Amino acid sequence: MPHDKIAIVERETCEPAVCGFYLCHRVCPVDRAGTECITVSEIDKKPLINEETCILCNICVKKCPVDAINIVNLPSALKETPAHRYGPNLFTLYRLPILKKNQVVSLIGQNGTGKSTVLKILAGMIQPNAGDFERPDWKKVTGMFQGTELFDYLERLSGGEISVAYKDQNVDRIPRLFKGKVSSFLEKVDESHDLPQVAERLSIAHMLDKEIASLSGGELQLFAIAATMLKRKDFYFFDEPSSYLDVRSRLEVAKAIRALSERAMVLVIEHDLAVADYLADHVHLLYGEPKAFGIVSKPYGVSVGINTYLEGYIKEDNMRFRDHEIMFPRGAKSITAGKIYAAFEDFEISLKGFSLKTKGGQIRKGEVIGILGPNGIGKTTFMRMLAGEVKPHKGSPLNLSLSYKPQRIVLEDSEKLMTLGEFLSEGGIVSENRKLMGTLGLEKLLERQVSTLSGGELQAAFIARALIKDADIMLLDEPSAFLDVEQRLRVAKLIRSAAEEKEKPFFVVDHDMLFIDVISDRLIAFDGIPGKTGEATAPLPMAEGMNLFLKGMDVTFRRDKVSGRPRINKPGSQLDREQKENGKYYYAE
Repeated sequence: MPHDKIAIVERETCEPAVCGFYLCHRVCPVDRAGTECITVSEIDKKPLINEETCILCNICVKKCPVDAINIVNLPSALKETPAHRYGPNLFTLYRLPILKKNQVVSLIGQNGTGKSTVLKILAGMIQPNAGDFERPDWKKVTGMFQGTELFDYLERLSGGEISVAYKDQNVDRIPRLFKGKVSSFLEKVDESHDLPQVAERLSIAHMLDKEIASLSGGELQLFAIAATMLKRKDFYFFDEPSSYLDVRSRLEVAKAIRALSERAMVLVIEHDLAVADYLADHVHLLYGEPKAFGIVSKPYGVSVGINTYLEGYIKEDNMRFRDHEIMFPRGAKSITAGKIYAAFEDFEISLKGFSLKTKGGQIRKGEVIGILGPNGIGKTTFMRMLAGEVKPHKGSPLNLSLSYKPQRIVLEDSEKLMTLGEFLSEGGIVSENRKLMGTLGLEKLLERQVSTLSGGELQAAFIARALIKDADIMLLDEPSAFLDVEQRLRVAKLIRSAAEEKEKPFFVVDHDMLFIDVISDRLIAFDGIPGKTGEATAPLPMAEGMNLFLKGMDVTFRRDKVSGRPRINKPGSQLDREQKENGKYYYAE
């Protein structure tokens, strides 16, 4: 029977000894009045909350010293059986996305609202139970989707007739799991006998002879995507395929995934809205209360679906899942009026067959300079030269201290056993940065072991450590990776506030065009041949920098008429041709 509320007890966080054993039970007014509400599980000795007798007073929530309890009301319009619940006081998922033959379906939503649960169900990794976790019944679940395109899929899945290929989110784990040459591994998984064509489509021919252990973050992503595509399956699932990839590679991957949908069903989780817009035929929104419950919306056309997500209101469910609408600026920012912080010279350097030339310029107090360019083109080397960590062959570095958030969020062996609080303390004093912790969602995780954090939580931890550190220049390399849309916008606001408060220049390398659009005052554009040569402009006004960068890629962006978000024009379309003729590659409305 559907409930009107959900009670969550985070089993890993709950520590009965910390509160003197079951403080939640002792303070519960329902239990004190003689009605059973909070009991103790015989399995793990943690509290169990009866959702039928709970009166939602939230006293237990407020009193819990480790913030392990959350009780939330379900939307009043949600009068239906869940697709799956993990157990009593555990996460609940409502509905499932509708897979469509010969189409790419994208899932957009907050982390923690059920994307991994959707994957595990559709991949046959867990059996959905329609909320009955004691007696799961496939017939009950398939009956919920009678008359939809998902019914036949679930019928075949329940009979073990669906084969699945899955591209995991955490590609950084690959070198620890697989050894040897890239080509040897891909040849082993090549069930479609399509390796030459996939290598050409993804532009990875140059890395086939490399050792897997030597691959960069972007190369690991392309390796994982190629390995997934080479399998001959009924259903393909790609979890954040754009992370670590530059803009050009993101578009190449999007085209390859679309081609894959010609022979299979494809579901993609993508937080880069420009890529999701370009890639998908339909989208489902996933909303709810992170770690408590998630609701899958009906299928939308891509443009309508993304704008509905940004609006934060689902009309069909009469559900507002965000108290504000997300809008984007419709024009380029003007140059900031901040005082000059430093001036730097032209740099030149040659390193192991790679040469880099960058133009000098001025940087201002409190400004954010976005950096765009292909991977392997020298963006990080430039920053290290600027700060004096690497000595250029031409030009004098500023010899300033640098706080650096690296591209790949890989833990050192010495860090894996640290608590999050210990990990962050290496950057500065955590207790003086509670607002920062709250904005990044880390405040309740300080006692957790760093190695147990999710990809998004670990990314937030690396961002926090970089921002806590006191340095002259701040460099954040791909801070948007593994973060959902709302987290990206919160991080963008956080970075801008930190730049203004610290009165220090921030440099942000990222490939999410919406993120760069929101965060940057000016732009440095890189170009060249990855791994061989690189060139960079001086800091340019946003419109000039964006136009120069996109012109080099032969890609145009327009503004969505409703939300103002950047959208990629279809190559060769009338708008694409008109913008190119007018030299407006990015800021046309």
